[in-house]
Formats: sequence, C-alpha cells, structure tokens
Amino acid sequence: MTTVESNDASSTDLGTDDGEPRRVTLNFAPSGKSVRVPAGVTVFDAASWNGIAIDSTCGGHGTCKKCKVQILDGSVEIGRLDIRALTPEQLRAGWRLACVARATADLQVEVPPLTTRPKAATVGVGRQVILRPAIQKRYIELDDPSLSDQRTDIRRVLDGIDDLELTFEPSVLRNLGRDLRAHDWKVTAVIVDDALIGIEAGDTTGIAYGVAFDLGTTTVVATLMDVSTGTPIAVRSMLNKQQPYGADVISRISATMLDPEGLPRLQQLAQETLAELVAEVCEESGISASSIYEVALAGNATMVQLLLGIDPEPLGVAPFILATRSYAGLRASDFGLDLHPHARALVLPALGAYVGGDIIGGALASGMDRDKRLRVFIDVGTNCEIVIGNGERLMATAAPAGPAFEAASIRNGMRAAPGAIETVSITSDGMKIGVIGDVSAVGLCGSGLVDAVAELVRIGLIDRSGRFLPADAIAEARPDLAPRFVETNGERHFHLATEAETGGDPVVLTQRDIRELQFAKAAISTGWRLLLEEFGAEESDVQQVLLAGSFGTYLSPSSAIRIGLVPKLPVLRIVSAGNVAGEGAKMVLLSLPERHGAEALIDEIHYVELSDRTDFNDRFVEELAFPQ
Repeated sequence: MTTVESNDASSTDLGTDDGEPRRVTLNFAPSGKSVRVPAGVTVFDAASWNGIAIDSTCGGHGTCKKCKVQILDGSVEIGRLDIRALTPEQLRAGWRLACVARATADLQVEVPPLTTRPKAATVGVGRQVILRPAIQKRYIELDDPSLSDQRTDIRRVLDGIDDLELTFEPSVLRNLGRDLRAHDWKVTAVIVDDALIGIEAGDTTGIAYGVAFDLGTTTVVATLMDVSTGTPIAVRSMLNKQQPYGADVISRISATMLDPEGLPRLQQLAQETLAELVAEVCEESGISASSIYEVALAGNATMVQLLLGIDPEPLGVAPFILATRSYAGLRASDFGLDLHPHARALVLPALGAYVGGDIIGGALASGMDRDKRLRVFIDVGTNCEIVIGNGERLMATAAPAGPAFEAASIRNGMRAAPGAIETVSITSDGMKIGVIGDVSAVGLCGSGLVDAVAELVRIGLIDRSGRFLPADAIAEARPDLAPRFVETNGERHFHLATEAETGGDPVVLTQRDIRELQFAKAAISTGWRLLLEEFGAEESDVQQVLLAGSFGTYLSPSSAIRIGLVPKLPVLRIVSAGNVAGEGAKMVLLSLPERHGAEALIDEIHYVELSDRTDFNDRFVEELAFPQ
C-alpha cells in the first residue's frame, strides 16, 4: 500500500493527560464569532460547523484553492498544498488554505468576503451542510508510457492527481494496466476518503452515488443519494426481517443467547433487508449498484452489532458494554451488499449500549450542539433516548419505555398500517377517529393510543390515577359515550370502534392498556426530569422539544403534553423532527465536516445512567399519575 501524508495532525499530541480530547478556540473575523472545537479539526470544518462560510467550490477537498484565510494570531503548519496555492509573501503573512489548516492551538482567523458560494444542501432539521462527500471522481488524460518514461501504471495515475495524496490497495492493480490501455489513457479515478478504489472508462465524473440507511429495530429505510448535488434519488423502506425474533432489542439479544444459530441467522436477515432495499432503490432510479461507492448507516448498538455478526450479549446484561463505539475500515461487503467492489461503509458512532448511532445521527441532524436554546430531544420507542442541550453542554440518557408506543403490549395494538386508528378526538358532539387508509378500523397504533387516553383524561372519564370513572359517573357526565364502556370478564373496555362501525370485532381500549401507557410515559418523563436536574435546569427553562422517529412524526403534541409525556410548553414548541437518524446518515454521506461533527458529539455528550439513581423508582412512581 502506498501512502503519503502532509498536514497530518495525528503526529501531534491532541489529548490531555487524562485522555480526554483537547478543545481549542477559534475567533473568526470579521464576524466576531468564537467557537470551540476538538484540536486537530481543520479551520474549514470548524467554520462550516458553526455557520461561517468560507469560499470554496470543491467543498474543502483542496482542489479549488479558493478557501484562503489569514491566521492573525496563532500558528498553523505550512503544508504542500499551501505552497502550491500561495506566494511566499502570503505564507509569511499567515495565509493558509482553510481545508488543510489544522487548528492544534487557539487561533485568530480572518475570513475574506465570499466571491463564490460553497456548494451546500439542506438536510436534517433545517440544517445546511457543506457538500464535501468522501467520494470524489477525477477525469484524467495521461501520457502514454515510453522508453524515456517508464513510470509504473499506478504512479502515472497518482501523478495525474497530484493535488491529492492517495493510498491504494493491491486489488486496484489487478485490471489497472488493461483498463488504462483499453481506454486510451483517458479515465476517471474513483476516490473515497484518501483511497483510490477504481478506474472507469472515459469521463464519469457526473456519476457518484451513495446510500444512507436508517437501520431501525422495526423499520429500515434506504435513501439513494447523488452525492455531487446532495439530491435524494430514491427512497424505500421495509420491515426489518429480524421481526420474527422479537419486537425489541432485548428479545433479539436473547435469541442469540438461547440458540447457537441465532446470531448468524439474525445477521443474515439484517443483511438481506439492506440488500433488498438497495435493489429496490436501484430499480426505481435506473442506477447500477456498481455506481454506489459508499454507504452510511445509523442504527442502535444492538442492530449494528447484529448486522456485523458481533455477539450482542454484553449489551443486554449489566454493565451493558459495547464491542466498540466506532468502526473503522468497513466495506459495503461487510453489510452483505454487492455494490462497487471496493465501496466503503460508514457506521455512525455510538455513545453507549442504549444511546447508539441513531441518536448521534439525530442529535447531529437537529443541531443539538449548535442551537443556543435549551432543547430536549426525545426519540420515543421501546427504549427511549433523551438528549438535552443548549449549544454549550449536552447530556443524554436512555429510559426503558417498553413496547406500548409500538402498541405491542396493547389489546388491539398494531403497527401504523392500514386499519390502525391513529387519531382520536372527543367533542360535545361525540367521538371521531382517524384510521390509516380508506378502510374500517381493525386495531390501534401508538399515536391513537396516546390520543385516546389523553382525550379521556381531558374530559374527565379517566382520573389522574389512570382508572376509568365508575359507570354511574360516566353515565351522568357523558351519557352519549356511556354505551361505549363495556365490562367483560371483570375488565372494563372503552370501544373506540364498535362492532357496527368495524363490521367485525370492536377495537377497544382496556384498563390494562392505560396502565401500559402510564408505565411508558412515566419512564420517559422521569428520564427527562432527572436529566434536567443533572443539567441544572427546570422544566420552565425548556424552549423546544423535538420528537424523533416515526412515532414522533404522528404523535399529537397536545396529547403528549396532556398525559405528561413531554415538558409542558406551548404546543408550537413541540416539534416533530421526523426520521432524523436517517437524516444524520445522509449528512455524513454528503459532508466530511458533518462526519467529523458526529465523531465530536461522542466526546461532547455526557451520558447519565438512570439505573445508578437511587431515587429513580420513587420518581417513576410519582410520574405514573396524569397531570391535573
């Protein structure tokens, strides 16, 4: 393998004595903005993370030589690309290329006015990211070899891309000589990060694709991206093929512990899921899988380890230990994908066993480390992850909410599919339900469960403890709804859809269903309340709540407030963030600065383990009641 490096911060000690990553301060003029970033980050990345635009048409790859900045105070090593782009006088005056200038100490940086606008894409929750994918393609026309020019084939290619310092693998050499000669030495070099991964005939610089995966426990989403424009080309989703092994991560971990064939089978099912999705997006778009050069994946720690065939048992038992926080050197083939032969793979890093890469992706996509407001990010699911931040500090925790929000423990529960009741409203004129699809109701999904309970609490037919009112009290308060309350085998039910309305079995809400929801909401509200205390803030200080994931997309903010699931804020401040895990995967696929930002989040977020709190159980019991 051939490797040449310059401007390499890896040779500099960028840590502290206790092993924690060191931070440096960059003061940018004329904006006056001061930012703190991990030592070793480039000036270009530090600026783009914080909304400071530096001139660039190559997105920070070092090829356009437009990102010139002046270091007014502090020291930055002069690199080979600086010498090519700047005069000796400019170098002595402190001018550097921002994309290769690594901040290893505090700096004062002057940023000239823009003459061009950096290529950017809007991704995540209103985030604009600088388009700087790891994937690059370079069209080169090379001189034929001769007796007076006997450079090797690979040296001839590398010399044709002399502004980059590339590595290559022996496998690239197998067909290199034949391909160069067959195409008259006019080829396109395919590069990912600093590695040459292939040679293509003619000019194919307009063809560069990647796939972003959101590997969920229940649903998996694949987005085919044109990385040169930041445009989604095709999106497909499907149920995770591991579903038969359980609805939650604990069930799937147990499956690997109980059956020696469990782990390889679950790995195979995860890989089949990804492969089918790739086939579908390629078929929809008409794009060859061989033109996909990189994939990025966001998923919880268990899903990632199962995908890679790593034993997940340590994740399921105390003290809940990850195999690794981050994965280096992965290929798409490690995911069981048949793409470009040397396609790379990136997995978003995990903070802990129950705050995985999906949450890091969500925090990145929602700008939790950038927004100065105190915000609470809640990914509602069987395991609920919570992040609190104000742009200066970040804390995270996980709360065991259970399967109620996925309706797995609910009498007539079902996933959000045709026939599921997804909304419930009760007025003086009666009750109205919203059903997914143009069909009769057959079950109840998570958002419908929350709505139904919230509405019955609001009108007083469920008391603070979660019990239905006695039959006579209901008959007096709402005689129109009294016939919907039925007792069977000693258990009271509320008919959300009667037999006459469904044309079959009724869809009911039971007393036990309400209890399941109470346990779930109590775990979550205990989590964010304790996290706020650790943060030194109160509920009244919260300025925005972000509800993430597919469930968060459909959850009614007013219902969430009514049952005490989220802080009590004006409804407009409860925002559906959508599939931010997938958005985070798209961001790291499109932008190396955002990739570095995801890695930095691992060091920035302080994890709080709720099971260590001696008062957790008492606080949980307090949160079971519905707010007055």
